[in-house]
Amino acid sequence: MHHSFRKPKALVPLALVQLALVLSSPAARAEADVLPPAVRNANAQLLSQFFAQGGASPAVLEYRRKLAEYQAARAAFDAEAGAYWSQIYEKRKTRNAKRRSGQQITLDDYVLEHPPLYNGPKKPVNPEPEETPERPRKPIPVTADFLRAAQELYRFTPQRPTSEVEFKRAYARYALASGLTREQAVRVYAFETGGTGTHDVQAGIEHGGKRAISTAMGYNQLLTTNSVELLAEQGHELIRALSEKVTRTPGPARHALEHKLAVLKKMVAHAKSVPDTWSEHEKMGRTPQGWAMHAMVLDIDIGPMLQTHKLLTSVLFARAKGHSRPLSAAELEMMNLTGDGTGLDMVTMPQAMREQVPTSNFFQRGGYERNPVAIRHNTVAKLLAVTDQRMDANSSKAGARELAAAF
Repeated sequence: MHHSFRKPKALVPLALVQLALVLSSPAARAEADVLPPAVRNANAQLLSQFFAQGGASPAVLEYRRKLAEYQAARAAFDAEAGAYWSQIYEKRKTRNAKRRSGQQITLDDYVLEHPPLYNGPKKPVNPEPEETPERPRKPIPVTADFLRAAQELYRFTPQRPTSEVEFKRAYARYALASGLTREQAVRVYAFETGGTGTHDVQAGIEHGGKRAISTAMGYNQLLTTNSVELLAEQGHELIRALSEKVTRTPGPARHALEHKLAVLKKMVAHAKSVPDTWSEHEKMGRTPQGWAMHAMVLDIDIGPMLQTHKLLTSVLFARAKGHSRPLSAAELEMMNLTGDGTGLDMVTMPQAMREQVPTSNFFQRGGYERNPVAIRHNTVAKLLAVTDQRMDANSSKAGARELAAAF
């Protein structure tokens, strides 16, 4: 248990102590009735302040003053922001209803003002030590955890590529055969990994990072939830493709593939055992069961298929909703980042509307206020433009050039 030791409080000014003692003495109380009301009130107020402050030091009194200012400013901001984000929510509900009924979406269906941003005083630092219980940080699982779970639950170890080029070539073959374009695959890879990512790169453990910040892994940064969802929803296609490879493979290598196929079938069955919702897949993704499924991202046969379907599902979703024009890489990335429904809202918007509609229309309040990119590039047009710019810059890096060559 953590113990903190409080420093002795600063001595209360002697004059104030003496005054308090005089004012609270029996004689003073006896004479109180003969004092003018203004004097009595002033004395009472002084005593109240003295005892309420408990003899606090000037630094503590200044902290309390600043804290009161901060709390008042923050409360005013929260009231304004709450009203704004409620309007965002209502407009989104209206757009969804109009889409379901086949009605056209217009500018009136969006909030066209930008959200309020807090610019009041910062929360002051308490000069006195505070006992704050330390919250243990739940560790984020990493590659070793995924591999251990796969071995313990399925007696399976993913087959890792002999080189990064081998994985890139497998990804390029499957992506092209499935309907992704070279531009889509390479530019999304460049955006997601900075143009240098490996098949097992994990968010946070890249470019010198030492600590995972999420379970996002691979060329298109799949979360454990994505892996569970793809196995549940696209498992039949993964099983079909791997079954075909089994029939084409002779000798000892075939036995290894048959075992991999049996494991894949079990994983798909387990993924399908929960309701087909993001929240249920997210729950499974937090368990060793979901970690084991996520290990398949590392496999030379199944990994490229999972990376492909992470993007392909968005392409097919847009097509099913009547969007026949091929998605640009930046548009596909919007769907990859925000989810298919929200992303399609931006993708189907005419350029004139993109110039006017704030990005806040596609975020929850917490996500927006933590997203400096969306705040700085605060319209749909600006957000797509900066996404394209980052893709342009990172596509010239070694990993992106190598993936482009694999196509």
